[in-house]
Amino acid sequence: MEQPEILRAERIHKRFNGHEVLAGIDLNVRACETVSILGSSGSGKTTFLKLIAGLIAPDRGRIVLFGRERASLSERKLLPVRRRMGVVFQGAALFDSLTVLQNVALPLKFHTDASEKAIRIRVAQMLDRVGLPGVEEQYPAELSGGMKKRVGIARALILQPELVLFDEPTAGLDPENARTICELIAATRRDRCEAAVVVTHDLGCAFAVSDRIAFLHQGRILEIAAPENFRSSSTPEVRRFLDGALSATTTPRGSR
Repeated sequence: MEQPEILRAERIHKRFNGHEVLAGIDLNVRACETVSILGSSGSGKTTFLKLIAGLIAPDRGRIVLFGRERASLSERKLLPVRRRMGVVFQGAALFDSLTVLQNVALPLKFHTDASEKAIRIRVAQMLDRVGLPGVEEQYPAELSGGMKKRVGIARALILQPELVLFDEPTAGLDPENARTICELIAATRRDRCEAAVVVTHDLGCAFAVSDRIAFLHQGRILEIAAPENFRSSSTPEVRRFLDGALSATTTPRGSR
C-alpha cells in the first residue's frame, strides 16, 4: 500500500535582490521516504529547505505539509505542524552557552509539559541513539565537529518527528564521521519510518540513504529518480555534475 504524502511543494518561486533563486519547483515526499536534493553551489538547495522549514516564505507557489497548506495557517496553528518536523542545520546551530542536555531538551521544553526527570531520560535515550552517551553536561566548544552534528540530529529527533530536514549534514566532516552521519540518516527511515529531505553535495551519502534523488539546477528540478536510475541519467547537466564529482574524488594528491 502506498504511503501517505506528507509534503508537497507546487510551483515554488523565490527571488532575492531581483535574482530568481527558485523558478517553479515541484516536489512531493511520502511517509517513510528519503529524498536527497543534489546540485551545484548556488543552485537553490538550502533556500528550498528553508522554505519547507518555514524559515522564509515563497514569493509564489504553495507548500502543503501533512495535508495542510502552510500559507493558510495562523502562527498558532503552525505550532503543531512544526512539532511534526525536525531540522538539522548545516553548522548544527547549537547554543554555545547551553550544555548538550539543554540544547537537545529545547524542543521538549517548548512543545511539551514533560517533567525535568522525563526530559533527562528522553535526552539520554536520544544521545545514546546517536552514539553519544554520557555527554549531557559538556558544552558545544568541548565537542568535535562530528559530535556537534550528532547532537544537532539528536535535538531534531527528540520529538519523534514525521519529517526531518537535513542541510548539508556531512559538510566539513572527515570520511569516518561523514559515514556515521549517513548511517544515522538511514536509521531514521529504517527504525522509525521518519521521512527525510536531505540537501547535500555528498554523492556517496545521497546514493546510500535515498529512495529518490532530485537534481536542482538554476532554480529548477531537472530530474528526480531512484538512485540506480539517477546514476545512469542521460540528462546533460546531471551527467556533468556526476562526472565532475567523480573526478574530484579521484584526483591524485599533488596534481592540482
